[in-house]
Amino acid sequence: MDARQLEYFLAIVDHDGFGRAAQALHLAQPSLSQAIAGLEREVGMQLFHRIGRRVVLSDAGTELIGPARQVLRDLRTAKATMASMKGVRHGRIELVTMPSPGIEPLSALIGAFTRRHPGITVDAEAAFTPDEVIQQVRQGACELGLTGAPEPLHPPGVDVLPLQQQDFVLIGAADAAFPVGDPLPIGALAGVELIASPPGSLMRRVVDDILAEHADVRIVAEIAHRASILPLVLQGAGLAVLPAAWASLARRSGARAVRLDHPARLHVELLSRQAQLTPAAEAFLALARTFRPADEGAEQPG
Repeated sequence: MDARQLEYFLAIVDHDGFGRAAQALHLAQPSLSQAIAGLEREVGMQLFHRIGRRVVLSDAGTELIGPARQVLRDLRTAKATMASMKGVRHGRIELVTMPSPGIEPLSALIGAFTRRHPGITVDAEAAFTPDEVIQQVRQGACELGLTGAPEPLHPPGVDVLPLQQQDFVLIGAADAAFPVGDPLPIGALAGVELIASPPGSLMRRVVDDILAEHADVRIVAEIAHRASILPLVLQGAGLAVLPAAWASLARRSGARAVRLDHPARLHVELLSRQAQLTPAAEAFLALARTFRPADEGAEQPG
């Protein structure tokens, strides 16, 4: 079993089949099939079940995914460590982030990091739940992960660095009717029209508390993609409840953003593998330890 075989195996998993994997690898499909057949002979088990023109992971294949990612990750770490003997000048950080932390603090962290290490690329993948981030970091798909959760996380096998606790803010277009108060009490939101995320998120739980307080509050749009909410607010479709990460961007876009007087807090944390990290990821983690959040939720003076 060698790294090339494991890379080919994971390409089939990630691209959902031999054909697309061969294209991604710039490899002839018969060569890919031959390499996987050799790997299956070596481990003595089928890794894929062939069903017509499709392939489905076997139980053995499913069990191999985590160790295969770990092996390839460790090889990349070893190569990066050797390359870093002359200093952390080049490399790539593979990071996964949830949507709101991906606005802030990730923007501030990447901005500071790239100024300090201009030769390093940060590759940020998307995830939508803390469990997705934990799984990708634990399995070695990414070295670092940024989460936002209702409570602090304590996942086994993963190191956790708390970064900040974000309040929630109400945002609205500059010319929209806006409740009075800073912070805004929930009781002041009678009659507002809200753009909301679907049920299940902490953000939606805040909205549901507003709905429970006021019978005349109406959800005018339910939007799954968080990035679409601010443009809708700017179009005057309604007001929205968002984590404080969005406050600065909202204000720069011409919207108002005022902190809500609500006990919910989004706990933002940076997760990292407990195995050895690449020097680039270690440098990013070291910078994150010095992170000091701005007060994004406070209304800015006019």
